[in-house]
Amino acid sequence: MTEGRTVALVVAAGSGTRAGGGIPKQYRLLAGRPLLAHALDHLDHPAIDSILVVIGEGQEEAYAAAVGDRPLPPPVIGGATRQESVRRGLEALAGQDVARVLIHDAARPFLPAAVIDRLLAALDVHDGAVPVLGAVDTLALGHKGTLGDTVPREGLVRVQTPQAFRYAAIREAHARWTGPDATDDAQVARAAGIEVVMVEGDPALEKLTFPADFARAEERLSARMSPRTGLGFDVHTFGPGASVWLGGVEIPHARGLVGHSDADVALHALTDAILGALAESDIGDHFPPSDPKWRGAPSALFVEHARDLVAAKGGRIEHVDVTIICESPRIGPHRQAMRDRIASLLRLAPTRVSVKATTTERLGFTGRGEGIAAQAVASLRLPEKL
Repeated sequence: MTEGRTVALVVAAGSGTRAGGGIPKQYRLLAGRPLLAHALDHLDHPAIDSILVVIGEGQEEAYAAAVGDRPLPPPVIGGATRQESVRRGLEALAGQDVARVLIHDAARPFLPAAVIDRLLAALDVHDGAVPVLGAVDTLALGHKGTLGDTVPREGLVRVQTPQAFRYAAIREAHARWTGPDATDDAQVARAAGIEVVMVEGDPALEKLTFPADFARAEERLSARMSPRTGLGFDVHTFGPGASVWLGGVEIPHARGLVGHSDADVALHALTDAILGALAESDIGDHFPPSDPKWRGAPSALFVEHARDLVAAKGGRIEHVDVTIICESPRIGPHRQAMRDRIASLLRLAPTRVSVKATTTERLGFTGRGEGIAAQAVASLRLPEKL
């Protein structure tokens, strides 16, 4: 079939409470990015013309954050059941010259391109196709924690998504469905008399449902990421003032630090370290001193910007180490507050943040009390393709 468009319809309307985390699982972070973002990444395929996402009511803000700047059409608000959500998504595609639709669950984020190829090839001669895996484990009935009789596994398969259909056929099937909530679209299709063929699925398409599933997915992504290290250094001179900002903490002092922003030398060095690990130039390019909107700005904004750049690339920050070089003020009494503040800004555990202080034994401009310097190291993990 060469006429008409191919659309991926992503179902992301559920509550996903079994996954934990206090939010719907499609928005839970995986390697620093929402699960939905990973699912959308893997639908970037030359045979897919567009993507439409079905979300739950009240999820608009979370959806916008997950999608970012992707040029997607507005999402469809789903219903109380999965089947109703899919039906609404299919109806939203009416009149758009859609020939084929791949209905996919956001909870299966790692879709191999080869599975898409197999599904679309099957649609050349069939009205429906689903990816499946064989049942390789021993199967048995269970009741209240007690193992019962085994069940023959011959002929049994595990059905995955995306499930591919000719659009007109599956839209009509969903419109005619009167049964209870269907667990998948092949069930709806078969009830309408549509022949659904099987193609080879992939273990990578395992559905993420429980916290342990997310832990395994994190491990898998980590194995495909490479380490990056960045170094940052910054200096600010003393000037008029009654306090200094260091590591996101305001410390009373006889003098302030001079700078276009709040002159937090520690956070500036940290920002440059993260940008360096990303090979994204330096803080001056992202926040030019000549731009008046950054005058007096809190340096926390710079750190958060660098953090978000890491997440946008599918990476994560593993550890940061900041060294503050000065004769005064004393850093020790404020070290833990700095660690906690930096950890909060980077969304890390404080155990992944190091803050140290040293002097130059009265040598140089810091030794003479003319200013404060800081250096920082950031350790990241980024996808190997970057």
